[in-house]
Amino acid sequence: MQQSLSEHFFLILAVLVCLAVVLLVEGLYLLWQSYHGPEAKKIEHRLRVLSASSDASGQAVVLRQRMLSNLPLMTRLLQRVPRVHQLDRMIVQADLGWTVSFFLLASLALALGAFALAGPLLHQSDRVAAALAVGVAWLPLLYVRRRRGKRMRRMEQQLPDALDLLGRSLRAGHAFGAGLQMIGQEMADPIASEFRFVHDEMNFGVSLEQALTNLSVRVPITDLRYFVVAVLIQRESGGNLTEVLAKLSQLIRQRLKLFWRIRILSAEGRLSAWVLGLMPFVLAAVMNLFNPAFMSPLWTDPIGISILRTMLMMMAVGVLVLIKCTRIRV
Repeated sequence: MQQSLSEHFFLILAVLVCLAVVLLVEGLYLLWQSYHGPEAKKIEHRLRVLSASSDASGQAVVLRQRMLSNLPLMTRLLQRVPRVHQLDRMIVQADLGWTVSFFLLASLALALGAFALAGPLLHQSDRVAAALAVGVAWLPLLYVRRRRGKRMRRMEQQLPDALDLLGRSLRAGHAFGAGLQMIGQEMADPIASEFRFVHDEMNFGVSLEQALTNLSVRVPITDLRYFVVAVLIQRESGGNLTEVLAKLSQLIRQRLKLFWRIRILSAEGRLSAWVLGLMPFVLAAVMNLFNPAFMSPLWTDPIGISILRTMLMMMAVGVLVLIKCTRIRV
């Protein structure tokens, strides 16, 4: 018996080691899943967006502890910077998983990379390299603003359907909170997630007035603020909320219809503005490609540099005028 056990000792040991390794891998996977899985990311995303509101009441402080950085020291330093919470709110409104410290470090890294590459590769002076670095540092902010604007426009287009759904749920006899939950379950993002956050805030003990105020802060859309004001007034003075929601939905649809009609009528003007703004740079690049000696005095001769500087300033003023002429608010 002892001889049989000694013969199979290494086989039993190998099986036990293999089983231990499998259990270790499974445990590590479950640990990673609990912190980085879909459910954990969904909860983190909800709490991160809830943190974008500016409410200072005691009942909402538990939900709003959003870190500006993963490092406590960096968080304390960023809290002393003015307007840093507005930048954080803009990142949340863009639905990005960034922190403020990551955003600032990305801008700094791009600026340093542009400054380091401008000299050896582009053969530019330190002054031009510094100007290029400053321009490149603004790219993350432009990306955040563009993504935020795209998300806000998408939400603005979804708002009439959300109000119609809320009105139908109220006419069917559901409570207002149940109507908000229905929007979060049946509609697509991004408006579904925002109304889910309102419903979650109400479940966490935040009043309806404060939850809707937080919504208007997270989503700075004029039409949504009309909805918040209408609901708050109806809660105080009474009235037929379903009729108010139906008229508000119709008004928003008419405004969007007028907006797209104006966009179509002004398409030619906007295209002309793009052509007028880009044509000098395209022509300069083509002429420099075929005849570099003809274009080189513009950035080598002092008179050419002065002409180029004055031309760029005048073009910047012209671009601003074209933007004002082609941007029509409805």
